[in-house]
Amino acid sequence: MDQSQKRDSSKKMDKQPIAPIGQWLDIEQIQLPQRQPRRSFNQEKLDELTASIEEYGILEPLIVRPLNDHLYELVAGERRYRAAKNAQKTQIPVIVKDIDEQQAFELALLENMQRDDLNAIDETEGMLELIRQTLEISSNQEVIQVLNKAANAQRRNQPLTDNVKRQIEMIDDLFVKIGRLNRESFRTNRLPLLNLPDDVLQVLRQGELDYTKAKAIAKLDNEIDRRNLMELAITEQLTLRQIKEKMQEILEETQTVTRVNTSRDLYSEFKAMTKIKSDAWKDESKKAQLETLLMQLRDILE
Repeated sequence: MDQSQKRDSSKKMDKQPIAPIGQWLDIEQIQLPQRQPRRSFNQEKLDELTASIEEYGILEPLIVRPLNDHLYELVAGERRYRAAKNAQKTQIPVIVKDIDEQQAFELALLENMQRDDLNAIDETEGMLELIRQTLEISSNQEVIQVLNKAANAQRRNQPLTDNVKRQIEMIDDLFVKIGRLNRESFRTNRLPLLNLPDDVLQVLRQGELDYTKAKAIAKLDNEIDRRNLMELAITEQLTLRQIKEKMQEILEETQTVTRVNTSRDLYSEFKAMTKIKSDAWKDESKKAQLETLLMQLRDILE
């Protein structure tokens, strides 16, 4: 074999995917679960992973659980699964774990949290769902009620009922097992994220903005102001301090516009009420007095 053939052979060997430890399944044998902690995928990162799998293969097995003799449900590794399908892979490496639905959800959440793969919204909703499953209650709203009852009782130095105490112990055990956050920080810092405006939630789900920055921007009432500032924060990679400074500028500008509009409205009312041609409005000191008097009169009439 000549040198060029050796180099070609070497290149081909380098391109062969490394087979991870586990077993191989046809990708069509694997189905996605109905409930997954991850709900959003960054398309750019997914494209990068697809390109990597096309060149090197899947380097780490996915985790699945058996449903029957031929079908399996994905437990962990949905991003790798989607990228493998995009790369038109027909088989993928897996590790099979014989676990139930709740254990599968817990494992999926834990794996994603350890990888820092979840955005703040998916992480919060996933943790809320895991608590609901563990407590065996019907809604996430009931979970929030349990957390609030415990916090209110602690604040008022009141004892918990046996049932709530048992539930809180189970919740605390979950947070220890997951190894992220704690019950009170989850209640006060993460749960409020679910009530943010839709445009802010969308940016958070895409993982484009840190949740502390998103919470700050959400305080702007005007949707256009919010969107413009979020776009600026993402493209310019603004710090939280810079975001707050921009917000202050926006608020000051809004207040200035409001004062100007209010002054114009009052001037129109002044002319309509008095029908007097006067230069008093051009005098700043008299103008301020007139504005105050007219606002007081408006309050009385209302």
